[in-house]
Amino acid sequence: MIPTTRSAKKSRETISLLRQHVRKFATTSPALRSRAGPDYDPRQTTRRVHLLSVQVDLCNLPSIRRAANQLISGTLSKPSDLPNEDNAFETLVDVRIPRLDSVIFNAGIGGWYGLDWPKVFHNLFTKGLVSATTWPEFKGALAGHVIDPITGKKGVGSGDVPQMGEVFCANVFGHYVFAHRLAPLLSRPAANDTSENAAILPPGRIIWETSIEPDGSHFSLSDIQATKTKAAYESTKRLTDLLALTSTLPGSRPYVESYLTPDSTKSSEKPAQLPKIYLVHPGVVQTTLFPLNAFMYFWYMVVLYLTRWLGSPWHPITAYKGACAPAWLALQQQEWLDSAGAERIKWGSSTDFWGECRVKKTEVDGWGWEGKVEDVKALRQEERWKGRKPGAKDATEESLAEFKALGAECWKRMEELRKEWEERVDEYLAKQGEKA
Repeated sequence: MIPTTRSAKKSRETISLLRQHVRKFATTSPALRSRAGPDYDPRQTTRRVHLLSVQVDLCNLPSIRRAANQLISGTLSKPSDLPNEDNAFETLVDVRIPRLDSVIFNAGIGGWYGLDWPKVFHNLFTKGLVSATTWPEFKGALAGHVIDPITGKKGVGSGDVPQMGEVFCANVFGHYVFAHRLAPLLSRPAANDTSENAAILPPGRIIWETSIEPDGSHFSLSDIQATKTKAAYESTKRLTDLLALTSTLPGSRPYVESYLTPDSTKSSEKPAQLPKIYLVHPGVVQTTLFPLNAFMYFWYMVVLYLTRWLGSPWHPITAYKGACAPAWLALQQQEWLDSAGAERIKWGSSTDFWGECRVKKTEVDGWGWEGKVEDVKALRQEERWKGRKPGAKDATEESLAEFKALGAECWKRMEELRKEWEERVDEYLAKQGEKA
């Protein structure tokens, strides 16, 4: 496992916390003990879990390039100052990464300043508690957040380099560029490769984490970088929905293949399997992404638990339970994903009244649950109907056509933007005397 952080200090803290979790699980899990028998040693588990880290700033494109280059052609080592009680974890030094099975893109920023109190009360009285806390409209935000993605400085241009939407860069574009640079590790052997790996390795998975909140009203193609809207977070998450769910469709295919194919690949060496793109969301999770003081943080969490107890399936509340869907998708058998058409579905982290985690299909405005027109009467009898957004419109042939066309145009714009900024990064690194 390779978590990415913005600093070496944060990497050490993250690996330390993950080790604590692994050690606790290895020590207390009844299932592990029952399978292993009376001679079970927790180190049998912990020494199989390898935790490394890479530093990357998603609002700094050169940083993304360096992180990708390190993963592809460099080495990784365990931080030297981390304690290793009882030799519980294997020491790793100068490890080369042969491939990546899954990358999970869940980092981002909200662009909010706090609660808009008039909207809080309006939402509660007009929509009710469950709807208001699942699809909130009371988050205070300002438009115009921009950044220089070459230097990572907010609101400051670098010479003649234009600025970019900050929330867009953190939530979508940084991940987008990173995944493209990692294509050599996510792709599988070329068609003329006769080795065993060419036959048995499933394609790499790019798992985009979006949100349960956005709908069609939150996104405009004329403001794809979300610099004019006060709903920049929701706009970027809607864009993520559009990109992921249309990634396998004919209208998007030319741009998607260009995006997923490694830059160094020759036409005669096209990978046998390009990475596959999947979409998830964590449900409603209480994190520090939304700025609240300690007093409000506590009471907001109380409200979220109350909402779950009132019947909402979309309130995992804790980050750990919110990770249910992406973790499940990363570990699921490829045959099952292919048979379920998983690339056309938005998978959400859900819980029952008691907080038991499960994965649930999520309706997307204009797309429905699976990108097709469905029998609404029959859907009312299915589990996925529970938790549907009040006032949601059924997917129609017209809405699907619009969604697909918009998705294809978004892919086109994103590829144009990526190539434009890749050239700028090349020029910047050349001036710095760094290898591109």
